[in-house]
Amino acid sequence: MTLDDGVRVASLIGASAFVLGLHLMNSPATARRGNQLSAAGMTLAVVAVLVQVGHGGTMSATRWLVLLCGALLGAAAGLYSARAVAMTSMPQLVSLFNAVGGGAAALIAVADYQHHPQVSSGTGIASVLDVLIGCVTFSGSLIAAAKLQGYWSQPVSFPGSRLMSSVLALAAVAAGVWVIAGADNAWVLLIVALAATGLGIGMVLPIGGADMPVVISLLNAFTGTAVAMAGFVLSNATLTIAGALVGASGGILTKLMADAMNRSVVSIIAGGFGTGAVGLAAAPGSGGSVRSVAVDDAGLQLAYANKVIIVPGYGLAAAQAQHEARELAELLEERGVEVSYAIHPVAGRMPGHMNVLLAEANVPYDQLREMEEINPEFERTDVALVVGANDVTNPAARRPGNAVSGMPILDVDRAKSVLVIKRSMASGYAGIDNDLYTDPRTSMLFADAKKGLAALVTAIKAVG
Repeated sequence: MTLDDGVRVASLIGASAFVLGLHLMNSPATARRGNQLSAAGMTLAVVAVLVQVGHGGTMSATRWLVLLCGALLGAAAGLYSARAVAMTSMPQLVSLFNAVGGGAAALIAVADYQHHPQVSSGTGIASVLDVLIGCVTFSGSLIAAAKLQGYWSQPVSFPGSRLMSSVLALAAVAAGVWVIAGADNAWVLLIVALAATGLGIGMVLPIGGADMPVVISLLNAFTGTAVAMAGFVLSNATLTIAGALVGASGGILTKLMADAMNRSVVSIIAGGFGTGAVGLAAAPGSGGSVRSVAVDDAGLQLAYANKVIIVPGYGLAAAQAQHEARELAELLEERGVEVSYAIHPVAGRMPGHMNVLLAEANVPYDQLREMEEINPEFERTDVALVVGANDVTNPAARRPGNAVSGMPILDVDRAKSVLVIKRSMASGYAGIDNDLYTDPRTSMLFADAKKGLAALVTAIKAVG
């Protein structure tokens, strides 16, 4: 077997590991092994490329040093991010990773075009798509990260913004066609890059915070597609396969997320409904028909229930209260209470946010129930405990004419009683009041999620 054959076989094994790893991630029980298998496949693919490059006769000591320094810096940044970034900030980190992936893929096409300006039509199309999608992903992901961090959670638009985006799109397409037609000028590809970068900014700025989970998933699909195009540019099958997997899975997830919000991807890109958490805070008990409850009374209610459904939301994530939620559930189970968790597809700020957060606290997988599965059970539930979830529990979604109309929600208002742990009466990302809070069966425990759950644990233990 020649060296080239060995490299191809290693690359094929690495790509196969990606496919099998993605399959294992289909279940929480095997997701860790899937991640490890995919990482092993990537390691093998990288080693194969390094061996191929090393025997190509083009590497000098300086180039090896630059390559090594870049790899070490990237590995250090990745390791630090994985260990230091809190779970509540994971959506922002994912957006930044999307930006890095898209930007890197675009740079590959730019560098290859500078060395080989006379491209075939097939390579030219791949190069243009790589730069176009990669730059849109780069700038759009940076804006999405800023929105998730709270800098611009509200939609941002200005007169002529849509016209500007249209002009940028036309400029990118026109310059791209010129490149494909055989333009021997790197500046033309630069026009594609600059126009696409502006287009990414213009695309994400008008989208509100409530739509960010879908946007993250869409940008992730863009990153994968850009990487696949980079694979075509470099004639690297591993890049093409890995990028195609990310692009396809991200696209499917985006569609599922949009369906969970009863919205089309096009309508979200055209401008989302999220306007940021702009509702006014209210002092406990001051919300008119809102009924506050003492911790001891809430603890008694939970302690003597037969069935409790916990509904986690971003408030739980922000307070890092997943461990207290698990402790409360275990305490209730010791008293013979049936406990489960209702997981809305867009709860939190990224796809699967609540699943990952609760898995980190070792909550049993079989207690995590998806919306379609858990909704029929609310009618026979004694207490629905809502912890920091807002828009995904708002009954206003069943009425037309408001920001969340038509969005499937968790039917917590159909439980016999509802207990909501929330710091204030502030609205969620959709920017509207939650009708659940004024429901006669709802009691509000005004507290930070972590402190509120801990107080409930203490109160239940005192019941004896």
